[in-house]
Order: sequence, then C-alpha cells, then structure tokens
Amino acid sequence: MKKIIPFKKEIIFKTNLAEITSISLEHSLHKEGDHLIAGSFSLNGEYKITDTSTNTEAFSYELPFDIHIDDHYLLDHSTVDIDDFYYEIVNENVLAVSIDVKVDKLEEKPLIEEREVIEEKPVIEERQEPIFEQITPIKEETLEEVKEKLEKEERVEEILKVEEKTQEQAEMVETNRTSLFGAMDESETYMTYRVYIIREGDSIENILARYEITKEELASYNDLSDVKLGDKLIIPAVYHAKSE
Repeated sequence: MKKIIPFKKEIIFKTNLAEITSISLEHSLHKEGDHLIAGSFSLNGEYKITDTSTNTEAFSYELPFDIHIDDHYLLDHSTVDIDDFYYEIVNENVLAVSIDVKVDKLEEKPLIEEREVIEEKPVIEERQEPIFEQITPIKEETLEEVKEKLEKEERVEEILKVEEKTQEQAEMVETNRTSLFGAMDESETYMTYRVYIIREGDSIENILARYEITKEELASYNDLSDVKLGDKLIIPAVYHAKSE
C-alpha cells in the first residue's frame, strides 16, 4: 500500500522577496520505532530582493517533520521518500512550500488477530451457572472493539489522503526514482537527494562541479538528453544517521 502525505509550510523572509533564482531540497526522513516517521527538510537557494536587482541573496531553512502512523498499520517493510515538491511566492516576503512525502509498502494489521485472542479466553469450569451469561458481554465487547478499529482506519485514511497523479507522472516516478528511494539498510545510512531547478546560465558541467558528482551518477536519475530552463534535476546524496 502506498500513501502520499502532503506537507505545507509558509516561510517568512526578513527582506523583500521578488524572485527565486535557485532552490534545492534535501531531507533526512526515516522510521523511528514502530509507528513514527521523523526527520527534517533542508531548503536552500538564492533570491532577488527586487526585480531589477542584479545581486542575489542566499537563504537556508530547516523544516522539521514528524507524523505518527496509526497502530492499525505496520512500518516493518515500508520505505519513506519525497515524491515531489513545488513552491510559490504568495506576497512580497512569503514563500509557500509544498512537499509530498511518499510512504510505500505500508501494511495493515489483520482485524482477525485480536478477535482470536478474545475467543480463546478459558471458561471457568468451577462456575455452575449457564455459560450464556458470559458469552453475551464478550461478544458485545468484540463488536465494539472492531467498530473502534474501523473508525481509526477511516481517520487515518483522511490524514493520509492520496493525491492522484497523472499516468505520465507515475511512469516518471517509477522510471527515475525506483533506485533513489530504496529501503534503508541495516547500517542506518539513508539515501537522500536534492531537487535542483535549472536556471538561466546553468550547464550540466557547472552543476556537476557544484555538487561534486559525475555525469554518470547524474544521468542515472535524470534524462540529460533534453535539459532546458525550468526543468528539475534529482541530485543524489547520502545522509548518515547518528548512532543511538
């Protein structure tokens, strides 16, 4: 099962914000325990204070992120990635950022598991009264518990609302990001990436030099045959978690 969790944040700049000239995104999202996904987003780039300005200013923001997954779901084999992100200048000093977090291979706990535990309760043989009086409240309790679990499931479905993508976007995600968003290994080293937007004056060579990667590494995540102004490039990186 795959879920898309939307994250939205409005960032207030201390100065006027006329134009974003470059922007990149990194993340350190990972599983903590059985039901928590935590980490942060690192947003970096440059902007112009006025439309006529020839100089740019640098900006850097750290955006914390954590979400508790309901006990009805299992995270044992799940993977956590960034599906997409986009931004918009909403007024003279506010930048609205939207990030789609993808939780893949999410599993549901079977409802039958708790029901079997209740049915296996031993009957006290020393009581001489008919056992029908015992069975009735047990059955009512079981129905209430099942109903409560179903209500929890509906609440989780509302929180983890899936934003459907077009077929073309889905094919791009499967083709270009399968190896990028793999499951985290036992050594607690997590695959991360930056999303870089091509701007005027950029070339493949200066991007390779800026992020210290080879053209082959860049090509393994992107189609470099027709790169143009405004396109997004996925730039791989590695995040090492601290030992607990």
